[in-house]
Order: sequence, then structure tokens, then C-alpha cells
Amino acid sequence: MIEEKGILFVLSGPSGVGKGTVRERLFEREDQLKYSVSMTTRSKRPGEVEGEDYFYRSKEAFEDLIERGELLEHAEYVDNYYGTPKKYVLDTIEAGDDVFLEIEVQGAMQVKENFSEGIFIFLLPPNLEELKDRIVKRGTESEELVLNRLKEAEKEINMMDAYDYVVVNDDVDQAVSKIQAIITSEHCKRERVSQQYKQLLKG
Repeated sequence: MIEEKGILFVLSGPSGVGKGTVRERLFEREDQLKYSVSMTTRSKRPGEVEGEDYFYRSKEAFEDLIERGELLEHAEYVDNYYGTPKKYVLDTIEAGDDVFLEIEVQGAMQVKENFSEGIFIFLLPPNLEELKDRIVKRGTESEELVLNRLKEAEKEINMMDAYDYVVVNDDVDQAVSKIQAIITSEHCKRERVSQQYKQLLKG
């Protein structure tokens, strides 16, 4: 029997494109996927669980992991670090499970630098007008901030060439079906299957 390794799938795209909604709907349909648990230096909130919501670490411990190259990506936000621990991802993949990471574009580019064998999926809005509507509907940002986010989104959209796949999020269910098709096709790739089959023949 072929022992299949897991695959790291990275979903990213501009702010407001609906990454979180797509990821939640995907996880309702796919029980084989493992969500990549992030690490943070912020305090644990009531009801949060270590290893489920986040891995909680001190600032010193986090900086030590950065120094040792133990994070696939990291960023600082409001005086706290956030990042993706490499060990969790590698252990999960070795155990044969797929890992799914939903992340901003800059973080995805860091992951690509540190783990190029991941599969990178760019979630695209149907158009910029639709993206603007989604950001405005949040009701949490001023007009100036909305315009800044749109300028940033345009820059990020120009980075889509760095990704393996592009999925347009004009309908959440359709976008999720396309991502499921990507996951299936990646597991059927000749180079992935032949590598595993050769190992089996050697044994």
C-alpha cells in the first residue's frame, strides 16, 4: 500500500476577498484537512485552548524560534508576534495529513521562501468594485482606510503570478468546489504518485 505524505495548501489573497469564509466552508466539507495552528505572543483569551486556537509563547521564546528558522512565516501586529510553526506543519504532513493555511499575501510569500513544495492558491475578487463593496460593508473602516486597502489589494493582485492556482471568489460554494478539485488533482500528480510508488517497489 502506498503511504502518502500530506501536502501543505496555502490560501491567500487581498484583504476583503473572503478567505476566512471560504476556509470555513471548505472545512465543513473536508474532514481530512488539518488547519495550520498559528503561534502568538499575545495572552490567551478566556475559552481559548493551547494547540487549537494558537500555540502561546513568550516574546523571548518566539524570538528564539525566529532566530533558529523554526517559523515558516511571522509578522508583528499591535506589539505581538504571530507566526506559523514549521514543526507542526512538517509533523502533520509526515503523518499523511494535508495542512491548510489561510494567510495574507506577504505571509504567503514568506512561506514560499521557506517551504517551496507547498501549493499556493490565490483567491481573487470578481472585480475591484466588488472588493470595495465587501470592505465597505464591514463598516469598520474610514473612507481613507478603504482606499488604502484597495491600493494594497491592487498591488497584491499583481503578485498572483507567484501562485500555483487562482480561484475567483464570485460564489463561495463554487470557489470551495474548485479548491477541493485542486486538492484532489495535487494528490494525483504523476511526480507525487510515482515517487511514492517507487518507494513501495524498493520495499
